[in-house]
Amino acid sequence: MASVVVVGTQWGDEGKGKIVDILTRYADCIVRFQGGNNAGHTLVVGGKKFVFHIIPSGILYADKVCMIGNGVIIDPAVLLGEMAELLAQGLEVTPQRMMISENAHLIMPYHQSLDQAKESALAAGKKIGTTGRGIGPCYMDKVGRVGIKVGDLLDDTLFRERLQENIEEKNFLLTQKYKSQPLSFETIYAAFQDFAEKLNPFVGNVSMELDQARKSGRNILFEGAQGTQLDIDHGTYPFVTSSNTIAGNACNGAGFGPAHIDAVIGILKAYTTRVGEGPFPTELFDSVGDELQRKGGEFGATTGRKRRCGWLDGVVAADATRLNGLTGMALTKLDVLSGQPVLKMATEYELAGKKISAMPSNIRQAAVVKPVYEELAGWQEDISRIRNYDDLPITTKEYIQRIEEYTGVETMIVSVGPDRDETILLKNPFEK
Repeated sequence: MASVVVVGTQWGDEGKGKIVDILTRYADCIVRFQGGNNAGHTLVVGGKKFVFHIIPSGILYADKVCMIGNGVIIDPAVLLGEMAELLAQGLEVTPQRMMISENAHLIMPYHQSLDQAKESALAAGKKIGTTGRGIGPCYMDKVGRVGIKVGDLLDDTLFRERLQENIEEKNFLLTQKYKSQPLSFETIYAAFQDFAEKLNPFVGNVSMELDQARKSGRNILFEGAQGTQLDIDHGTYPFVTSSNTIAGNACNGAGFGPAHIDAVIGILKAYTTRVGEGPFPTELFDSVGDELQRKGGEFGATTGRKRRCGWLDGVVAADATRLNGLTGMALTKLDVLSGQPVLKMATEYELAGKKISAMPSNIRQAAVVKPVYEELAGWQEDISRIRNYDDLPITTKEYIQRIEEYTGVETMIVSVGPDRDETILLKNPFEK
């Protein structure tokens, strides 16, 4: 029995969905522990593409149990939409296959309206780059103790009371501060009554279920969303998400004791990308950046926005190693680097004439640091068909080894393409 956490080490979009899918075959329970539908996990199985925003990636395995933890915030319309899409493809999501924590908070229509209104009101250069899906306002209500939980949805009296109180406050903000249209209590109430009926069979105590799974010797896989540099406490604030994305939140976001975590696997893209605003020290504005963007298909799974691309940032990887307590690394999109004669990895930053080895907490400083690069030889070979580590070009292996030396973390998985089969598993984290 083992419990394994999977987290992103950069600014998200590292390929967590695929790695979770790979590891799911060894797990019994797959748990999403934070974030909302602002995250998108893309999987390619047999040439068929799947994108999940709320449902754990393990849902593609019929014999696994998926859970949505209390740290996740849920838009019921999006969740039910994903379930309907899976059903259309012959994959039915039943209460036996998925449980939703009664303590998870609900994203309400007024959260989305406020999110979009606030972002629109910000001046150019001040925008956060939010997806506009209500994530921030929902977490604000949660912390402000006025949020509505999934369990509240099943208590009509409680739900009606809390919805009424929130509608009054949110409509005041929308109309008076942002000059937007007010929302209708009755319209929202009716829609959520329908959601309650459909979701009721899936709601339960995820923490207790996980504890029972652990005690019975089952393998548990915790699936994070976004990446370490988007963590609300440890990322490039304020250009971050509204939750804790690091491994420690797997325990908070699922109700699972930290002493029971056995391994933490960091997903590291072989180069670096970022969606939206915020500092990006290794960003490229040349033909190499364009090539990485094109070849890597770098468009946000949730927003469709073009991702900014750059060389591998070792400083960011080192930050992730420290903050998450990584015990292993999964290196993704290594195939995208094929054809580059020279590769670069930032090993430190330069700030005001001094060398630093961590991302500055001061956002003004983070925006002006200069990467100090180490150059490594590239490779020309197409590595997407390689399934044995020893068959990789020597310079590819040297690139992997340099990353291991710099971070102090061993590589357990190497991804050489988007499909499930285009993977080299060096070590299984579920095997103690």
